[in-house]
Amino acid sequence: MGSMNLLVKTPRSWRSRMPSPAQIRTDVLAGLVVALALIPEAIAFSLIAGVDPRVGLYASFVMAVSIAFLGGRPAMISAATGAMALVVAPLSIQYGVDHLIAATLLAGLIQIGLGLLGVAKLMRFVPPSVMTGFINALAILIFLSQMPYLTDFDIPIYVMVAIGLGIIFGLPYLTKAIPAPLVAIVVLTVAAVTMGISTRTVGDEGELPDAFPVPFLPDVPMTWDTLTLIAPYALTLALVGLMESLMTAKVVDDQTETTSNHGREARGQGIANILVGLFGGMASCAMIGQTMINIKSGARTRVSTFLAGVFLLILCVGLGDIVGLIPMAALVAVMIFVAAVTFDWHSIAPSTLKRMPWSETLVMVVTVVVVVITHNLALGVIVGVIVSMALFASKCAMQADVTSVLDPEGGTRVYSVNGEVFFASTGDLVNRFDYAEEGLSKVVVDMSGAHVWDSSAVAALDRVSEHFRGHGVEVEVTGLNEPSSKLHKELTGTLSGGH
Repeated sequence: MGSMNLLVKTPRSWRSRMPSPAQIRTDVLAGLVVALALIPEAIAFSLIAGVDPRVGLYASFVMAVSIAFLGGRPAMISAATGAMALVVAPLSIQYGVDHLIAATLLAGLIQIGLGLLGVAKLMRFVPPSVMTGFINALAILIFLSQMPYLTDFDIPIYVMVAIGLGIIFGLPYLTKAIPAPLVAIVVLTVAAVTMGISTRTVGDEGELPDAFPVPFLPDVPMTWDTLTLIAPYALTLALVGLMESLMTAKVVDDQTETTSNHGREARGQGIANILVGLFGGMASCAMIGQTMINIKSGARTRVSTFLAGVFLLILCVGLGDIVGLIPMAALVAVMIFVAAVTFDWHSIAPSTLKRMPWSETLVMVVTVVVVVITHNLALGVIVGVIVSMALFASKCAMQADVTSVLDPEGGTRVYSVNGEVFFASTGDLVNRFDYAEEGLSKVVVDMSGAHVWDSSAVAALDRVSEHFRGHGVEVEVTGLNEPSSKLHKELTGTLSGGH
C-alpha cells in the first residue's frame, strides 16, 4: 500500500516543479525578444573578430540551445560576445577562421577541466564592491555600444528611440502580459515600413545566413606548432568566458533571488563551446545585456534560453527578409533600457557614498574605469580584486597593535600583541618594542589577541627575541593559539636572516 502511495505522489511532485503555463508563455515571448536583440550584436562581434557574420550567428544559436540543457543558471543567455571576439581577433585575422575554430574547441576543453577542478568556487573571493563595479561597467559599455547609431544626427532615429523607450517604460504600467521590448520592436518596425521611414535596419548590419549549420572539423595541421599557436588564445578565451559567465550568473542569482550551480555552469560552458566549434562558430559565453533583457521580460526557466537560440536561427534562415526590415532604432531603445536597469543607481547615491567605506568606493570606481577604458571585463575584475586585496592587506597591517605593562615588582615587562601578524605587518611590529629599556630582566610577549599567519611573522618574533637577548633580557612568547603555535614551533630558529 505504501508503494502505491509513492507511485501516486511522484507524478504530482514532478508536476509541482513544472513552470506554470503563464510562465512558459512569458519565457517564449522573452526568448523571441532576446533572439531579435542577438542578431545585430552577433553580426557586429563577427566583424570585430574578422570573420563572416554567419560565424557569430551560428555560434549564438548553438551556444544558446546547448547551454539551455548543460548550464547551471536557468534563464541566463550565452552567445557570441564582444570580449571573446576581441581576444580571438588577432588569430582569426592572421591565420583564418579554421584556427579560430580550433582555438574554440581547445578553449572548451580547458573550461571543462577548470570546471572539474572547482574554479567556480573562486567566485567567493570576488568582493561585493568589485561585483558592483562589474555591473555598472557593463551598463556603461552597453550604453556606449549604442552611440554609433545616435551620432549621425538622424532625426527619425532619435524620434523612434524616444518612442521605443516610452513604450518599454510605460507599457508595464498597463499590462505585463507581453514583454514591452517586443511590443516596441513590432510597433517601430510596422511604423517604419508603412510610413516609408528611411533609417538604418538590421539588414544593413550584415548578411544573414540562408542555411542551417552542419558539423565539421577545422582544417588545421595537427602539429605541435599549431597547438603552441592556438593555446594562448584558447586559455585566454577559457578564462575570460568563465569569468564573464560566472559573474553574470551571480548577478542573475541576486536579481531573481534564486541560486544556481556555478560548477555545472563552468562545465556546461566548456561542453557548449566544443559544440559551437564543431558547428563552425566562435567561442561564446554569457551575455549580461541579453540576459538582463530576458530577466526583465519575466523569463525564469531554461525554455527562454533554448527558444532564444531556436528563434535566432528561424529568424535568420526562414524570415531573414522580414528581420532585415527591423529598424536599428528599435533595438537601440531596448539596449538603452537594459543599460538603465542594469546600472546600480543605489551605489552612486550621495547617501550611499556617505556611509560606504572609501576603500570600497575606490575599488568599485577602479573596476569601472578599467573595464570602460579597456572594454575587457575580465581585466577589470582582476584589477578590482587586486586593488581590494591590497587595501585589505594594508588595513590588516595597521591592525597589528602592541601595548605593554610593567610588572609592579619591576624587572618584567609584558607586551600584548593584538591583530593579524603576517608579512605586511611584521616590519611595524618589530619596531614597537623598546629593546634598550633599563632595569629589565625578562620580557613576556603575549600573543593571546593575535594570529600568526606565515613564516614572516615567525621570523619577526625571532628578531624581537634576538634583539632583547642582545641586551641580556630573557624572552618568553605565550598565548599562541593552536595554529599559530604549530607554525611557530615548526619554523622558529630556522629562518636565518629573518625573512
